[in-house]
Amino acid sequence: MTFGKGHHLHLIDGSAYIFRAYHALPPLTRSDGTPVGAVAGFSNILWGEITKERSSGAATHIAVIFDHSARTFRNEIYPEYKANRPPPPEDLRPQFPLTREATRAFNVACIEVPNYEADDIIATLARQAVEAGGSATIISSDKDLMQLVRPGVDILEPMKNRQIGPDEVVEKFGVGPERVVDVQALAGDSIDNVPGAPGIGLKTAALLINEYGSLEELLDRAGEIKQPKRRESLLENREQILTSKRLVSLDAYTPLDITLDDLEVVRPDPEKLLSFLTAMELRGLSRRVAEKLKVAAPVIEAPKTTTDAAPEPEQLPFARDTYVTIRDHALLDQWILRIQDIGHVAVDTETTSLDEMQAELVGISLAVDPGQAAYIPLNHRQGGGDLFGASERVEGQLPLDEVLAKLKPVLEDPAILKIGQNIKYDWKIFARHGIRIAPIDDTLLMSYAMFAGLHNHGMDEICGLYLGHQTLPIKDLIGSGKAQITFDRVEIADATKYAAEDADVTLRLWQSFKPRLHREKVTTVYETLERPLVPVLAGMEMAGVRVDRDTLSRMSNAFAQKLAQYEDEILEIAGEKFNPGSPKQLGEVLFDRMGVPGGEKGKTGAYGTGADILEDITTMQDSHPQGAKLAAKILDWRQIAKLKSTYTDALQTAINPETGRVHTSYSIAGANTGRLASTDPNLQNIPVRTEEGRRIREAFVAPEGRVLVSLDYSQIELRILAHIADIPALKQAFRDGLDIHAMTASEMFGVPVEGMDPMIRRQAKAINFGVIYGISGFGLARNLRIPRAEAQGFIDRYFERFPGIRSYMDETIAFAKAHDHVETLFGRKIHTPQINAKGPGAGFARRAAINAPIQGTAADVIRRAMIRMPAAIAGLDAKMLLQVHDELLFEVDEAQADILIARAREVMEGAAEPAVKLTVRLVVEAGRGRNWAEAH
Repeated sequence: MTFGKGHHLHLIDGSAYIFRAYHALPPLTRSDGTPVGAVAGFSNILWGEITKERSSGAATHIAVIFDHSARTFRNEIYPEYKANRPPPPEDLRPQFPLTREATRAFNVACIEVPNYEADDIIATLARQAVEAGGSATIISSDKDLMQLVRPGVDILEPMKNRQIGPDEVVEKFGVGPERVVDVQALAGDSIDNVPGAPGIGLKTAALLINEYGSLEELLDRAGEIKQPKRRESLLENREQILTSKRLVSLDAYTPLDITLDDLEVVRPDPEKLLSFLTAMELRGLSRRVAEKLKVAAPVIEAPKTTTDAAPEPEQLPFARDTYVTIRDHALLDQWILRIQDIGHVAVDTETTSLDEMQAELVGISLAVDPGQAAYIPLNHRQGGGDLFGASERVEGQLPLDEVLAKLKPVLEDPAILKIGQNIKYDWKIFARHGIRIAPIDDTLLMSYAMFAGLHNHGMDEICGLYLGHQTLPIKDLIGSGKAQITFDRVEIADATKYAAEDADVTLRLWQSFKPRLHREKVTTVYETLERPLVPVLAGMEMAGVRVDRDTLSRMSNAFAQKLAQYEDEILEIAGEKFNPGSPKQLGEVLFDRMGVPGGEKGKTGAYGTGADILEDITTMQDSHPQGAKLAAKILDWRQIAKLKSTYTDALQTAINPETGRVHTSYSIAGANTGRLASTDPNLQNIPVRTEEGRRIREAFVAPEGRVLVSLDYSQIELRILAHIADIPALKQAFRDGLDIHAMTASEMFGVPVEGMDPMIRRQAKAINFGVIYGISGFGLARNLRIPRAEAQGFIDRYFERFPGIRSYMDETIAFAKAHDHVETLFGRKIHTPQINAKGPGAGFARRAAINAPIQGTAADVIRRAMIRMPAAIAGLDAKMLLQVHDELLFEVDEAQADILIARAREVMEGAAEPAVKLTVRLVVEAGRGRNWAEAH
């Protein structure tokens, strides 16, 4: 229904309400120990909202609003904003994601927007509701939202069931809703760290605002105030007070990808909702829901309160004071005997840096049973800390070499399993000390194999989710900002609590996850695609790739000259000098002075000048040629500026001083689909579509007597699409070795392949790849710079010519909706929690579900190739250096390049087998050269 007169929108402040529910309700845990008290309160209020009788002010439309993260645009205005807020209680943290899951289970829109608070979203939706002729009720106990009360907008305090209107706002603040922000700006807020006016509290602020009418009038007339302390506070802190007003004022124009119509109250899916409530063990609510929805109630054992829930032996409480510090050989020997006896050990390293190639080993932690963990300090120091200060090794630590000599047989023993969380890091630290740990298990990768798409897989998050425990924050030990210290400066007693806990958590996660792999049916994925990749990637990262600093420096200078040239051309087009790197100045030139239509201002008052906006302006050659020229030139300038700052400048600083190489780090769990992510530095995003971007690869070179060899899958995702969607025409084209894009153009537009217009082929190529990513008519129109209707026509004809693709998409979305995940051909699960949602993210969720089996299968194929590669190239003077999505880069003795290419190509082209028999052959293209550009 179209939202309008008579419709009532309920906005539930999810971010604030979960805290209220947590503190107001008695503690409650599931039988596995997971706290669910706040989830229970949250679920009860949500159920009450969607089942209210219409006559009692029930919602016709409803949404739950969450904070996306702790940082918002307000931190840009005032970095200290909310900096003093303490971390949430440890038994509340695992309940945050569960409240979002609850919202989706109730079939209610779940909304969050990066860089904005939940309050801003609520303000925006409330404004839209009133402007549309309807009304809104905000369900929250947050006083900051009282500024929104107006005709058509009220607040309901859920814990007290108390309605808040203008009178209640006056009772709280001493002023009406329209002046709440003025009072808050003066009084400040110690909880949110809003500074306000020193010495002026809430009552005084209200008196002043009532007397002078507004904050601005008060500040302009501050000199008239008789009380000296008030007068001085206002005069001396004017800017601080105005900044405070910006902090407390809600942005009622937050950008949203949702309309009010998307928020209509709909009946929950009984199976999905009761499944969630059963998992939470909410017996009473499950019974009420089942009765209301007229379905059978599930049988659930009564939940336990924290007072009567005795932990199982394997779920012993965490007790940091019981962890052991190993300071002598006798105790170390006892631990080694225990490890050898039990056959496994959780291991973790503490270092001075996150850069594994330069970090110094500070200590090692071990765990053999839950609660039985120890820390071996090796290189803690005291004193010094600056350029002239001397530091000394703290007494009571075993020598590093002696400890490693004793641990080496254990860490390399094939009969002892070494368990880690992101163990690739520790693998490299030990490898630099001559130890190759094996065999291994990795709890991060277990989490990734089971829960990709549901949450991140860092220790803090999965410990909170699956162990119900909050780990000791590292910043409590090393601080932050300029005062931050390295771990070797941490007191050993404190380091023991932190480091041993990491090993303890890792062991407990392993005990929980290992048997669950089978139940989740991802054991094969973990054992064949995740775990064996760890030593392969670690070896590649340690090998690094040689980068020529002089080449980068020359490129950087050339880019600087190019930027200066572009700036002269920009000046000529614009007719005035301005900073092309300033979005604010650019917006004023384009929209105010040149009169380009369509400019929109954001919250700061500046025009938006993002790449998508400039791309749209470049299509205005007929209506606004100068604006189109300027936008195109700015895009060119930005591209060169990014190449210079991100690559030619930054890569010079990334060169390791000891090896002369750049050592990237790959995240195995970096993308939900299985694609690897490269960081520090990111070598996967070096542009290859422009001449300048391709030139950067010239700086990646081979040493004397060696060459770089590149092997790249040819159109692997299109080949996988042809197989999965069973498209005969595409399959035949690949079998015949045709130009697939020209073939598609010929099939769609009825033109011969010979002598084809390059523009037509480009359009077909954009559609071929766009379809894989579920591109819309709008997206294709922007890519091709053509009218939207024309782009949609292309897509429609594409589906008519290749109906199997539409069938694949429909079947994939249907599968995702039924199972909340999709799968690759190799069984990798990519969860799709938003697939049944409405509003923001729903379209993206569908596109992601369509693409994931294709991109994920391609990622699995190259993973399988990489895992097999070390054995295939054994005996050659060669090493694998980089993986860039569908490409592998090697360094090899020049005389052995042909052998390497033959072996690597055979592995890559046969990587899918025997697990999957593709009906379209994989093809690998190879090249070689003195540098990466020549090889690619």
